[in-house]
Amino acid sequence: MRVDVRNNNIEQALRVLKKKLMKDGRLKELKERSHYVKPSELKREAKKRGIANYKKNKKKLEQQA
Repeated sequence: MRVDVRNNNIEQALRVLKKKLMKDGRLKELKERSHYVKPSELKREAKKRGIANYKKNKKKLEQQA
């Protein structure tokens, strides 16, 4: 991954880097790896995300109809 620094503006380069990391998913992965999470907690979170996505998609379909 490459970020160009223009006019010695490091703050702007850091913002661009953070955006790229978030879009790539690496920032989330680093946060997840920072501490151990039990497998049961991973399953619980995955189920919560699935339910949230289902509700979101259902709401979106209802608005279109």
